[in-house]
Amino acid sequence: MGLRTGVLAVVVLLIAALAALNWSVLAAPTVMSLGFMQVTAPLGLIMLGLTALLAIFFAAYVVYLHSTVFFESRRHTKELQAQRDLADRAEASRFTELRNFLESQENAHMARNAERHAALLARVEQLENAIRLRADQTDNTVAAHLGQLEDRFERRPASSAAVMPPAV
Repeated sequence: MGLRTGVLAVVVLLIAALAALNWSVLAAPTVMSLGFMQVTAPLGLIMLGLTALLAIFFAAYVVYLHSTVFFESRRHTKELQAQRDLADRAEASRFTELRNFLESQENAHMARNAERHAALLARVEQLENAIRLRADQTDNTVAAHLGQLEDRFERRPASSAAVMPPAV
């Protein structure tokens, strides 16, 4: 229970206790003026009734205000939920756009890598062919030099062979 509700309950209890303790005074008839006529009635009960009527009026007003605030709060909650849903859809759209952008970038990157890989393989193939050609040329050159050396040894006279030291 809040502080205001507690204070209000204490005031209502004090009024009820005061009315119960002084009931005979409240119920005593008195001559009252209504402005255009005079009436004999218990003034205390009339004042107590007007206080009760005023309390009922204020309670009804509080209920009205509370229901108005409640309905307004529900309307704001629905609007807020609609805005939240709209923001979520916009965010999902941005995420979809970002994913599409990243996929296109990745595809472009993969295409560039494939081109570079193909170019690298072609270059390696060229280098392998060049190395094979060079190795074949080197083999041919060595074979030609060996053939020339064999021809020289075969054409040389036997006397010069005796001068040469034996091979180890």
